[in-house]
Amino acid sequence: MTIRLYDTATREVRDFVPLEAGKASLYVCGLTVQSEPHVGHVRSGVNFDVLQRWLRFRGYDVTFIRNITDIDDKILAKSAEQGRPWYNLAYAMKIELDKAYAALNVAPPTYEPAATAHVPEIIVLIEELIARGHAYPAPSDSAAAGDVYFDVRSWSSYGELTHQGIDDMEPAADADPRGKRDPRDFALWKGRKESEPETASWPSPWGRGRPGWHIECSAMAGKYLGPAFDIHGGGVDLRFPHHENEQAQSRAAGGSFASYWMHNAWITTAGEKMSKSLGNTLSIPSVLQRVRGVELRFYMAAAHYRSHVEFSFEALEEAAAGYRRIESFLERAAAALGEDVPLGTPCAEFVTAMDDDLGTPAAVGALFDETREGNKLLAGNDLAALRGSAGSVRAMLDILGLDPGDPVWSASGASTDTEERLTAAVDVLVAGLLDERTQARADKDWARADAIRDRIKSAGIEVTDTPDGPTWTVN
Repeated sequence: MTIRLYDTATREVRDFVPLEAGKASLYVCGLTVQSEPHVGHVRSGVNFDVLQRWLRFRGYDVTFIRNITDIDDKILAKSAEQGRPWYNLAYAMKIELDKAYAALNVAPPTYEPAATAHVPEIIVLIEELIARGHAYPAPSDSAAAGDVYFDVRSWSSYGELTHQGIDDMEPAADADPRGKRDPRDFALWKGRKESEPETASWPSPWGRGRPGWHIECSAMAGKYLGPAFDIHGGGVDLRFPHHENEQAQSRAAGGSFASYWMHNAWITTAGEKMSKSLGNTLSIPSVLQRVRGVELRFYMAAAHYRSHVEFSFEALEEAAAGYRRIESFLERAAAALGEDVPLGTPCAEFVTAMDDDLGTPAAVGALFDETREGNKLLAGNDLAALRGSAGSVRAMLDILGLDPGDPVWSASGASTDTEERLTAAVDVLVAGLLDERTQARADKDWARADAIRDRIKSAGIEVTDTPDGPTWTVN
């Protein structure tokens, strides 16, 4: 048994050799809770949930820490815009994030520390960096008085994670540059500004203030996983400056930090990263009006975690239809067997794919292959072989967090066989009407085409014309 993982730091796939045999320690940078989570936000949660499930399946005792950033510039700015306390905004958005994770069956981590609960540990770490000559307070007579910065030129390995030279880097824009020795030095502690609420600051040796973003994760990873741990994960956009700075300050303080770095790619829309600033966001509640949580998870898990995904509802609905075919097979197998399908053993092709850097596309391919084989056994009434095949399908789904027999999906409103049959029947009827409409348009019979569209719309079904043909959704 050898799990191989792509290490961003070395830019190669490496055998996973944990620091302690039989155990795996994992730290993942969680979200900054300033707004409602969207599909792009939760991809990291799904991807690293699949990782920790696979590690557990492979026999590892996993300690999984995923933090929450509940204080930063964006939270303060957004709360001021809305006229509400910053901590109220962060708390409300954390609740929304928990709901999104639950809707997608993202298992809770071993612990989920929040930045504001770890200010003492952060201060101790900053003091250690100052004592070692790797950090310095801004001059007391400067405009940046109260800030503390990491001295990037004091750490000769700075830039090693992202393979950059210091002189090639952009200045750090996370604090007032007037107190810095080098524009690339980054903030460890931010002195309180008069424009900021008193509640958003804590006492420190350098005056009241709050932590910089990067130092939070170093302090929390160190507290719960120690100075050295196995895997650090997060979105690819965090590689620089966040993860580069984390690694530099943690190693400068005397720890080894992470042995492996893993980064999931973006979900994009129109080729751009899905983000609030671009205005191309898709909130989880709105997407779940179109598909079930299990179907959205299937769509996200089926893509390799290092591959960018261009989001579209057409691709999502195609993935949902694929999942429903697997789900239907298990339902029909259970009916033929006269019992619930027991969890079996994943097929060898699935295991090989997952061991190879979490190769979920090939793993899902193996899942579909086994489903097709199971359908043949079902048609041939070979119940003994069917039991094993269906059990294997269910085991693979379970590892991916997609087992339809998991009570979490029943609680979230997973479809029954009757609902699925109704959906399939409506799909056939609407598809027939759409074919008629397409022909009418080809014949330039616009009145007939509009009449068909109005007939469909009167049933509460919205038709959208796309370059690949018309699609429909229920309003």
